[in-house]
Amino acid sequence: MPVKISRVPLLATLAAVVSAVVLLAVMNPLRQPEDVGAFVDAPDPDRTTAAVVDPGPDGPAGSAPSVRPVPTEAGPSDSPPPGGLPGATSAGTLPPVVDHGPRTGNKVALTFDADMTDAMRYQLRSGAVRSYANLKIIDLLEREGVAATFFLTGKWVEQYPEVTRRLAASPNFELANHTYGHLAFTGDCYGLPRIERRKMTGDVADTFDIVAGYGGRQTRYFRFPGLCHDRTALAELAPLGLTVVDGDVVSGDPFATAWRPIVRAVLDNVRPGSVIVLHVTEANAPMTDEALPHILAGLAERGLEPAALSEVLGTA
Repeated sequence: MPVKISRVPLLATLAAVVSAVVLLAVMNPLRQPEDVGAFVDAPDPDRTTAAVVDPGPDGPAGSAPSVRPVPTEAGPSDSPPPGGLPGATSAGTLPPVVDHGPRTGNKVALTFDADMTDAMRYQLRSGAVRSYANLKIIDLLEREGVAATFFLTGKWVEQYPEVTRRLAASPNFELANHTYGHLAFTGDCYGLPRIERRKMTGDVADTFDIVAGYGGRQTRYFRFPGLCHDRTALAELAPLGLTVVDGDVVSGDPFATAWRPIVRAVLDNVRPGSVIVLHVTEANAPMTDEALPHILAGLAERGLEPAALSEVLGTA
């Protein structure tokens, strides 16, 4: 004859076990990851830039910039920058993306991109072009004592080491990072070849190392080629502790055939705190040196004074 088991004691036992498990969970909750700045290693196709406007010398000139959202995780670190370099942020956090400084005072930043791709190197070696280093720009800035910030690609530095030494020797010039070979960090970036995701961090880190070897006024500022970036690209650069600088005044100087449109693009849009995007790559931006004296004169008429990027952004 089968033994009949009472359901009441069994249910009571199960209830006690469940209560004990719940009590333990409350007293010892699951630990959260200690590194709250870590990122999930998966692509995120959502662009943080609503519109990219400056293609650089390897693409057609863009249009006026539009406002783009910045990820909520982005923001300067409260901890002191490593080595005290302007633009340094806490490694492991999403890099902040800035377009301009505070709209107070009278300071603006002149920034010059020094692009260099493999195609540009081939043009130099074949004699198709004479130079991608516009010395007339540097001559004018030095002669007038004008502050400027140069975003250098590693390949440009390797091509023009003496010019790089000259930039580093000037107390008025800051040096920043524009990748090693001016590859795109997103798809559909003005026809630029795209860098593999796994190589993004090393590409930018190596360029910082190359530029650092020249001394001078070093920074942790970085500019993406074509201003093209998305959340994935920003996450890949998080370990480097840098600040991404786009710009709110795009000159349109790449491939310009006259200097007046460049001057208008700058002077019609400049405001206190503006970051002006220009190029020092002579063959691909041949009118910039002609436009620059008029830009400087127009800034002076408006009571605006060029200053180092770190000063304009308030990180000097």
